[in-house]
Amino acid sequence: MRIWGRNRIICLVMAVVMSSLLLSGCGLGKMAREHQAAQGGPVELKLAYHLPQDHYLSQGMERFAERVNERSNGSIKITTYPAGQLYTDKSMNDAIMSGGLDMGLNSTAMWTTVVPALNVLDVPFLLNSYEAVGRAMDGSLGRTLTSEMERKGVHPLIWVDYGYVQFCNNQRPLKEPEDFKGLQLRGYGQIPAETIKALGASPVTMSSSEVYMAMQRGTIDGQTSGTTAMYQRKIYEVAKYLTMTNHAYCEFVLAVNSGSWDRLTDEQKQIVEECANETRDELREETKQQDRECMEKLRDAGMEVYEIPPEDLPKWQEATMPVRENFIRKMGDLGRQLVDQCLAANNP
Repeated sequence: MRIWGRNRIICLVMAVVMSSLLLSGCGLGKMAREHQAAQGGPVELKLAYHLPQDHYLSQGMERFAERVNERSNGSIKITTYPAGQLYTDKSMNDAIMSGGLDMGLNSTAMWTTVVPALNVLDVPFLLNSYEAVGRAMDGSLGRTLTSEMERKGVHPLIWVDYGYVQFCNNQRPLKEPEDFKGLQLRGYGQIPAETIKALGASPVTMSSSEVYMAMQRGTIDGQTSGTTAMYQRKIYEVAKYLTMTNHAYCEFVLAVNSGSWDRLTDEQKQIVEECANETRDELREETKQQDRECMEKLRDAGMEVYEIPPEDLPKWQEATMPVRENFIRKMGDLGRQLVDQCLAANNP
């Protein structure tokens, strides 16, 4: 009987150990982290992003994590998972909403199927300067978009600038909206495709990884993206002409699962927010610098660069106005509110 009793105790201990291992290693990891926090240990948070580690936004996320870990004196431990190690840009958002991932950096374009209001950033010619973008995202537009994301159980910690969107092609200079007629251009989403169509070209859907080969083979004539992406993907090898339209603005968002956010104390939240805001401000300046530097690098690599003069902007706005009107029609009162918030940010 005594031997049987000892064996029973050993079995119970082993069961407890196995349960702990399952909690930390499988889908119940979140419960394990919550239990650890309740016992007085550090709050452990996983931060994922899909960009390469050497990208300046990635480096910003690493600085953010280091700041939080240091300033919280060990009460928060953020572990980063770069370059899609944990989740890709396509799978990340579901993981954040479900609680499988605490926080992640992803483009707002990847969130638009869940939060359609974010499409406003692709509506052409709404925000006319980097300063206007900052005022909009720090002000009423950012608050409205935050509210829309929080409806999905996600807390946007900061909006992270990625830069303005331009056009490039290998057929001819695009100095007037009429110059787009007959071209086939790759867009990266619904509204970019509508913009291409409004300018008289034909939108083509394909992944960013296919663009270089498609332009090289003549499957498409050009594409729309930021100058940093064009330079990184060596588009200058297959495209001759770059038109700096600044017609849309790419944003990323560092989003936190609402349950993970609520696990933090008020003091911890303040530390995280301060570190995030510092990182946001640094990246905002770096984005502006990178946009211009990459434009010059593309020019040096042989591309012919055309910047739209301010006095010509009205004709471009007129040509793409159907895109704005369609966005408002689909989104209703919220769409009108979002557009007005963008336009108001153009005036300091």
